[in-house]
Amino acid sequence: MSLSGRPPGLNSVRGDARFHAPVAVRRGFGDRVLIWWREVDKWLLGMVLCLMAIGTIAVAAASPAGGKQYGIDDFAFFQRHLVFQMMGLAIMLGVSFVSREDARRLGIVLAVVMLFLLLLVPVFGFERNGAKRWLNVGMSLQPSEFLKPGFAILLAWMLSWRMRDESLPVLGYATLAMVLVAALLMLQPNLGAAILFAGVWFVLVLLSGVSLLRMGALVAGGIGLMTAAYFLYDNARHRIDSFLGGGTAYDQVYLAERTLTAGGWTGSGLWLGTRKMTLPEAHTDYIFSVIGEEFGLLACGVILILYLAIVGRALVRLVNEENLFALLAGAGLAALIGGQAFINMAVNLQLFPSKGMTLPLVSYGGSSTLAICLTCGLLLAITRRNPFLERDRPGLTDLIGRSGKRARPKAFL
Repeated sequence: MSLSGRPPGLNSVRGDARFHAPVAVRRGFGDRVLIWWREVDKWLLGMVLCLMAIGTIAVAAASPAGGKQYGIDDFAFFQRHLVFQMMGLAIMLGVSFVSREDARRLGIVLAVVMLFLLLLVPVFGFERNGAKRWLNVGMSLQPSEFLKPGFAILLAWMLSWRMRDESLPVLGYATLAMVLVAALLMLQPNLGAAILFAGVWFVLVLLSGVSLLRMGALVAGGIGLMTAAYFLYDNARHRIDSFLGGGTAYDQVYLAERTLTAGGWTGSGLWLGTRKMTLPEAHTDYIFSVIGEEFGLLACGVILILYLAIVGRALVRLVNEENLFALLAGAGLAALIGGQAFINMAVNLQLFPSKGMTLPLVSYGGSSTLAICLTCGLLLAITRRNPFLERDRPGLTDLIGRSGKRARPKAFL
């Protein structure tokens, strides 16, 4: 027996590890890259990069049509798109390195800053194609594009408060934020973006466990607001009327659908399409139709499958997530990407009226390209996980399974 009273060998060299303070480990850049590569979802990253590569080819195909419309060089939009894609790729990879806590902070700051800029758009913004959505800050900046990922993370953060204090009326806070954003968007007007934000809000509120009765009341309120928008906002009414009865906006959607199906199953070939030359905004809103004409409906089907796979893969990563904020934020960001893609493709298929919304990771764009890459970077950061850590508590599965069984706090309901 040693003088300390401990059995020999227990603390003979370095002492009992339980009584030693943790030692800070300094990691170099190479170590951080190895940790990132081990934790990041490689399938999710690969599918995002695949869509970006498809977008590069698609913008090259649509650039001559855009150049003709704006009276510039045939490949001017393609050259600019390459620059924005390189910037977006750097942003996506850089953001994917941050921790979940830093991703939450970044999203909240982004939401606050973009909400402030959104307040300035009706006063200082400039108009394009009948809508005032952009600010001139040395370059054309569309605050609503960067607000999208920030809004999803802000809502996830607010709805996760109930894990700390069940008496907080988090649903009321989230709904108030949604109403504020929708009001600012309708001032531009930007009905398509308002619908997308409302969809993200709906998904997060549903996943957070709100009762079906309350959800039904909120949906009814949303339908009422949409009806009011039809009667109060000329832009929304004209687009819907044109879609149903014919007119300028309907003609664009009709041309898009005709262009989409002109190439058949295999397409006419790169730069061999002719209908795209008469299609407005072929390089942005209607690039899906250009892909259909030059690469065929099979290529469009591959793109659709990729979007579904990205959303599905993100949800698979969240199935066993025990952190409510990470679960909601990841689901919100995935819904944002999938929802925007669905709206754009539905417009090109003549199922929705024109919305002025780009196809994520594929369409040409400045603000939209950088913002969607930022969104993907945040999604990669939030879905990162250490493969050596086991999770005993089911996350999304448990939340859905108990949503109808566990009583909700009155303040939340």
